[in-house]
Amino acid sequence: MRASKKIKQLAKPIFSFVVDGECEYWYLQMLKDNEPLLKIHLSPEIYKRKALKEQYKRVLELAKGSEKVFWVIDFDVIHKETRDAKKGKKTPLQEFEEFYNRCKKNDKIKVIVNNPCFEFWILLHFGYTTCFYENYKALLPDLKIHLADYEKTQKYFVRTNPDIYKRLKPNLQTAISHSEKLGEFDFKNKTTGIAEMHKLFKIESIDNFLKTCP
Repeated sequence: MRASKKIKQLAKPIFSFVVDGECEYWYLQMLKDNEPLLKIHLSPEIYKRKALKEQYKRVLELAKGSEKVFWVIDFDVIHKETRDAKKGKKTPLQEFEEFYNRCKKNDKIKVIVNNPCFEFWILLHFGYTTCFYENYKALLPDLKIHLADYEKTQKYFVRTNPDIYKRLKPNLQTAISHSEKLGEFDFKNKTTGIAEMHKLFKIESIDNFLKTCP
């Protein structure tokens, strides 16, 4: 009797993330938990308090074994560190621009800039704006118009019911459309609100999945 052949299950493509803030990390975890039928493996890593150079090195390492690597950056951090940088040395902004341009030459890597911060992406779920906010504190009053109880905490993002992803999902396509309309971050025009999260959601496998799921 012929032995039955085992069907080898194909491994899901790995989408890796390097993020510099907890909110991005929690959001991606909730995306992963809430969309178990998504045929990719989301693998976020938090690199809080790590130098840009270290983050960039990690991005390159992950690109060797991942289908895609997303480097998610809050620009207000770079802006503040550049203001505080000692004169005569390369600024974090100059350093980041170099890394950004190198990453654009690698098809496996996508840099996602949120200016000033991840909360601008959340704000785009409720309306279109190009308003420039210097930092999270400046943006928060407008965000609270729509999410009065908003908190930058793990409890709010993960442990509440609904969690942050479920809460925002009904307006996800609206946010993607607004994010696309804003275009890409421009180093020559750093005073425009930007959320490049559409770069993740417009990946074909994710885009197709979201269009067919409830």
